[in-house]
Amino acid sequence: MSDQARAAGEGVSRRRLLTGAATLATTMIAADLLLVAPAAARAPGEAASAKNRWGLLIDLAKVDAKVCDACVAACQKENGWTSHGNTHDPQWMRRIDLKDNASGRQVTLPMMCQHCANPPCVDVCPTTASFKRPDGIVLVDRHLCIGCRYCMMACPYKARSFVFHAVEGQMYHAPRGKGTVEACTLCVHRIDAGRDPVCVETANALKPGAMMFGDLNDKASAISRKVSQAAVTRVRRDLGLEPGVLYQGL
Repeated sequence: MSDQARAAGEGVSRRRLLTGAATLATTMIAADLLLVAPAAARAPGEAASAKNRWGLLIDLAKVDAKVCDACVAACQKENGWTSHGNTHDPQWMRRIDLKDNASGRQVTLPMMCQHCANPPCVDVCPTTASFKRPDGIVLVDRHLCIGCRYCMMACPYKARSFVFHAVEGQMYHAPRGKGTVEACTLCVHRIDAGRDPVCVETANALKPGAMMFGDLNDKASAISRKVSQAAVTRVRRDLGLEPGVLYQGL
């Protein structure tokens, strides 16, 4: 073989080697990206995606003051927030008692972040700390939150709280920080593990069927079937925010 042919062959071999290395590197990078993909939604290993729209249906005929208070206590324990009995307390979930003055009818409802499809808190956030996952869960990134509280002013449900005090005993799955804003996460750590939010488990243990959690995009899901059959409503539906939390009997 001539020196020229040998050199040409070596050049081809080097190009193949470099091409193979680049392909391997790309594959390794892609695999690495999968390892740090967004948290799984209900199915381990499956990234949160828009194919799901997690929703919560609350039956007010079954949720009384006792059930509501139990849900608030369970939320506190699960997510590590504590009430001190003052106006600066965090309120991931709170109890609201309503009365119709005309009829005298009274209802008690739990109020939390409504996980809107069109969240105003996300629109006004100057740092993108407030964000919505593809599956509809609205969260706050504590690393980006500067405590401006614009989101608190924008939320028509008064569902967000500012952390005025130093945080103690926080949970690893629910990071909190003084000087930041926080709200109900719909127990996203439980959803990503394929479990229901703690309020749902608590309410149903006291009154079966009091709360229902599931995928509103799945027409065959129990919550979708219930929504299609029962008279349900969203709080301040007129605002067009399309909350993921729905109420029956309001």
